[in-house]
Amino acid sequence: MRMLALVLALTPPVAAAQTADLVSSTAFRVCADPANLPLSGRETPGFENEIAALLADRMDRPLETTWFPMGPGFIRKTLRAGVCDVVIGYAQGDELVQNTNHYYTSVYVLVTRSGDALAKVETLTDPALQGQRIGIVAGTPPASHVAQNGLMALAKPYPLIVDRRILDPAGEMLADLQSGEIDAAILWGPIGGPLVKGNPGLTVTPLLRETDSPRLFYRITMGVRPSDQDWKRELNSLIRRNRVEIEGILTKAGVPLVNDQGTALLEAAP
Repeated sequence: MRMLALVLALTPPVAAAQTADLVSSTAFRVCADPANLPLSGRETPGFENEIAALLADRMDRPLETTWFPMGPGFIRKTLRAGVCDVVIGYAQGDELVQNTNHYYTSVYVLVTRSGDALAKVETLTDPALQGQRIGIVAGTPPASHVAQNGLMALAKPYPLIVDRRILDPAGEMLADLQSGEIDAAILWGPIGGPLVKGNPGLTVTPLLRETDSPRLFYRITMGVRPSDQDWKRELNSLIRRNRVEIEGILTKAGVPLVNDQGTALLEAAP
């Protein structure tokens, strides 16, 4: 990955200009996973699709979406191939793309059965979790916390990288929670929050009080090609001018929004 970054940095200006020319001036071209709800979906739009539609409308351009499963090769075969110009949701700091300014910050959440004693748990260090079976997506940051707190022996792992057209780890985890197969579930907030919204049988608790590494909150940006500096600045301006509307979409979807330090929930936009 670092070698790729070095090669891109040493690319002559002419080549960079040719790459920048790939940005469409007639359409808002997005690449997205066709089956990654609640974030994105071809049949049923996710909140990232709604944000894309909002920005396309603000630019007075038609929205064009290239659908491709999120996983190995996603950026190379979509954004880098020039078939689209932006990925609506991308974690800040990933080297595969150039990040815009972040447009929201969210955090991992603990999902429990409402009325259960675990519904009062606010941190993974809580002794109440000892001896409980916790659902965790393998390879995600909270898995380290589960291990550090001696909870891994009884934990049930779910796969991280799957074809969402076939498998649904988050949906399976929540079904296992409701059936009693597991006692609690840990999910990325923008997935767990929307999936649980409207379900009175489940309680979502943002993990705001974790102090150990790795951190459990992340700033989400839009991803563009490394050479597209003007396009990045244009998107930054677009994000800034439409922040209230974007936060409204996220809040309506059930995404837990937190401050940039990951220590407190944000109040809903007016």
